Amino acid sequence: MANDIRFFELNTGAKMPSLGLGTWQSSPGLVGEAVVTAIKAGYRHIDCAQAYGNEKEIGLVLRKLFEDGVVKREELWITSKLWCTDHAPEDVLEALDRTLRDLQLEYIDLYLIHWPVRKKKGSGFGPEHLIQTDIPATWRAMETLYDLGKARAIGVSNFATKKLSDLLDVARVPPAVNQVECHAVWQQTKLRSFCKSKGVHLTGYSPLGSPGTTFIKGDVLKNPILLSVAEKLGKTPAQVALRWGLQMGHSVLPKSTNEARIKENLDVFGWSIPEDMFAKFSEIEQERLVKGDFFVHDTFGSYRTVEELWDGEI
Repeated sequence: MANDIRFFELNTGAKMPSLGLGTWQSSPGLVGEAVVTAIKAGYRHIDCAQAYGNEKEIGLVLRKLFEDGVVKREELWITSKLWCTDHAPEDVLEALDRTLRDLQLEYIDLYLIHWPVRKKKGSGFGPEHLIQTDIPATWRAMETLYDLGKARAIGVSNFATKKLSDLLDVARVPPAVNQVECHAVWQQTKLRSFCKSKGVHLTGYSPLGSPGTTFIKGDVLKNPILLSVAEKLGKTPAQVALRWGLQMGHSVLPKSTNEARIKENLDVFGWSIPEDMFAKFSEIEQERLVKGDFFVHDTFGSYRTVEELWDGEI
């Protein structure tokens, strides 16, 4: 296994840094500092989203980093995501323009449909705001952003195999990336194999199992197999969890606002998990931690059950 897996090449030809900083649930006031720490430490990939409510703060620190000559725009990979309330084709361009204004950028490296879920424009989080999706129509608007060069790559997030397959059937520009929950306790075997066969890169969010989150219950970093490998290699459980992802062939987005952990999470190059230890990960019992049940309702929206949302991959 090659020791350095610093980039993954997408179906657009672009090279995406294999490790990025996640910014979900990074509080305003902390996220800017985390981005500065990460970029100064050597991160070149920042994963954002309109729904995280912190793109303005990230934009302010990016501008300062560019002005101070710490990093150039073309050296960074910035991802953002289209929220569920902006799926109407006429709202897609406006949503990206809003993100570009907030981030103070002229283009985004990767723009994703955040969920295969649609909500009424301007609405809140309640299930009564869920409406029927029209992914092909939303995707055509995403393709326009790609044609304009405002998004240099486009993709999806939280799409299970059938939804991704249905999109590939109608897409003029195939999605470059599918960003989904992926870690040792939810390895996405079926989806991973499908993505590979179609040239769609898989990115794993919550690669550490979101230990700082209150509503996701899962102790990925306390898994006995992972702990045993970490001890044998003299690495932290987080480093082993991230390195496992890279060796599986997907990019990883660890989230932290803690300076020591941000740096520690970058130390996943120049070593690898030996094959015998790597094979042990296939014995780990699997459990999806992000259920998405807030997008499921008996009456409203496209999905009546969690199984429908995930095409039975549950």
